[in-house]
Amino acid sequence: MTDATSIAIGDLSALTGVPVRTIRFYCDEGILAPVRSAGGHRRFDAAAADRLRLVRRLRGLGLGLPAITAVLVGDRSLDEAVAAERSALDAELSALAWRRASLRAVEEADPAERAARLDLLSAVQDGPKAHEALLDFWRGRITVPVPDELVRMHLDLTVPAPPPDPSPAQVVAYAEMVALAGDRALFRMLRARGRLNAEEVVDEPTLLDGMREAVEMAMPLVFAGRDPEPGPALDHFVAAHAAGRRERDSPGFRRALLPAVAPERDPRMRRYWSLHAEVAGSAAVPGAVVLWLIDALDRGVRAA
Repeated sequence: MTDATSIAIGDLSALTGVPVRTIRFYCDEGILAPVRSAGGHRRFDAAAADRLRLVRRLRGLGLGLPAITAVLVGDRSLDEAVAAERSALDAELSALAWRRASLRAVEEADPAERAARLDLLSAVQDGPKAHEALLDFWRGRITVPVPDELVRMHLDLTVPAPPPDPSPAQVVAYAEMVALAGDRALFRMLRARGRLNAEEVVDEPTLLDGMREAVEMAMPLVFAGRDPEPGPALDHFVAAHAAGRRERDSPGFRRALLPAVAPERDPRMRRYWSLHAEVAGSAAVPGAVVLWLIDALDRGVRAA
């Protein structure tokens, strides 16, 4: 590249609208690779203008220099870089939405309750961390080997994703769920019962699959506001537990099953599912449906 075919830095600035000082900065950062003239001045080839225009457009979209450099050197495609930037922006906007809803929740609280709400919300500073705390709670309740796919399905049903643009009520509900998950006495009680159940259950996948089917059967009843009642959904629920224990459904089995599932009726768990429904925007979340089935079992046992 001779001086006759190259572009001076001032001309490159005029062609692209990028200030000279910015072009010098890009040269120092390795984004542009000029050559030096005999007089020691920076000179650029014709492709530098297109390269600089691309840099300017990407900077206008908010991409940082490391991401732009990765595109220019071919380490990452333009589509990949833009998608990564959008993903990062989505996370940032979600965090801001969580903070905004938290602040509004404090503002809207009754003055007598404001200090307690502030304590509750300050312990849950963003949605992803709150979500992970709930996942840890439910993972810790699993006391037997279960296929990864079933674990993922179970967590999807028990832990709601943080709303991307939560209302103040949803943020408060999610924070209270995290507080319940942090109740060590509750966790110890549930895990102890889980260990006892693990000694009885010999086929956990069959049990979980049957419970899923029972929930699907009972969900329309819960949606309709029906009180817990005997019927095909409850029979399927009991049959799933019987199959998991290699036993058969009978009045005696139902009486013995009730203590095994009774911890789910603890007021703290009832509150958890009520909060889950508020976050999810549905009264018939799977855990609430399971609770409905357990209440139906209790009613049937008492009536027998």
